[in-house]
Amino acid sequence: MKVGVLALQGAFREHIRMLRELGAEAVEIRLPAGLDEVDGLIIPGGESTTMRKLMADFGLVEPLREFAASGKPVFGTCAGLIVMAERLGGRRQELLNLIDIDVERNAYGRQVDSREADISSDALGPEPFHAVFIRAPRILSTGPGVEPLARYRGQVVLARQNNILVAAFHPELTGDARVHKLFLQLFDRKARSLNRTGGHSTPREKTA
Repeated sequence: MKVGVLALQGAFREHIRMLRELGAEAVEIRLPAGLDEVDGLIIPGGESTTMRKLMADFGLVEPLREFAASGKPVFGTCAGLIVMAERLGGRRQELLNLIDIDVERNAYGRQVDSREADISSDALGPEPFHAVFIRAPRILSTGPGVEPLARYRGQVVLARQNNILVAAFHPELTGDARVHKLFLQLFDRKARSLNRTGGHSTPREKTA
């Protein structure tokens, strides 16, 4: 498999390092044409307002929507989660709209209020995952098609909807590759879907 990491800003190098340690081919993506060469994509953390502007400036918004609609796995962390969400503070975003969640930016405070915490998730196995939260967003609500995978203080911090995975924390800043392994498992789900449909991917389930 060949995985692209959106390299407009943020911790894209750390994602690439972790993917390569897992044996995946990983490349930086900055222009729409690069999406044609990869089988999945990570949208990393960074500054969501800047990321929105750069995606628009580089003509990436519609190609990213089409990429996700094709069924290819997409994983967003922190700011990546924000730009992938359908709603921001209860209002629909006019951006990627890839996962049926409502989010709040910088929900835990400023940079100095960043924190680390152990979270538990059946999807990641029996051992707690040491999560790094940096100016982290909060998932306020999830739609019926979204599967919560982990919580922190009762709130969802890791979630999946079909071929889309999001995390409110930074798994690439740890030595624990389990979240990235979970993302790579979506490639197997994509392959099984293609087998069932005779080689044609099905569009992402649309929820109310």
